[in-house]
Amino acid sequence: MNDTFKHQGLRKKLVKVIKNKGITDEAVLNAIGKIPRHLFMDSGFLDHAYQDKAFPIAANQTISQPYTVAFQTELLNIKQGSKILEIGTGSGYQTAVLCELGAKVYSIERQNELFKKTSKFLPKLGYRAKKLIFGDGYIGLKEEAPYDGIIVTAGAPFVPKPLLSQLKIGGRLVIPVGDDVQVMTMFTRKGHKEFEKEEFGEFRFVPLLEDKN
Repeated sequence: MNDTFKHQGLRKKLVKVIKNKGITDEAVLNAIGKIPRHLFMDSGFLDHAYQDKAFPIAANQTISQPYTVAFQTELLNIKQGSKILEIGTGSGYQTAVLCELGAKVYSIERQNELFKKTSKFLPKLGYRAKKLIFGDGYIGLKEEAPYDGIIVTAGAPFVPKPLLSQLKIGGRLVIPVGDDVQVMTMFTRKGHKEFEKEEFGEFRFVPLLEDKN
């Protein structure tokens, strides 16, 4: 679990890269600068950990590009104590960013291999989600709703209705929508049945899988 001066220096460079791409939220930049991303990746990829790229992890999934993580996180507008639902725990890197920002994180992962690995690994780094759950992200986590924000870290072919219904008034759902290429989309809940929709350009994600278990 080494985090060397070299790693810290590479992180500083990474923060500059994503800042130059337009990320302005200082808290988000600080989180990216603090979290040892190389520990979330298989050792063979250590040299690539601080490039602004997505990389493969277990179960045919990826650890998202740092810029994408920062972009989605910035859209959520997290405050200390914000209640956030994450769909797709994956490597746990995005979870760690949310925890670093002081969010109360509830996270769902449907790949059992990743779920087991990440639920053991995150606490070792000092990141404790309120709940890590093995289950179906399409249905959200109703028993803990409503949420200040919901973040989906995989490409969804459509917007799952349960996720919209689990937002607080004023809450935000940040979700990449589409099949091959996704459009980063944010829904802000304005009323019981009223949502404002904004779109923020194209991204590429692994697909959000429905529960096949």
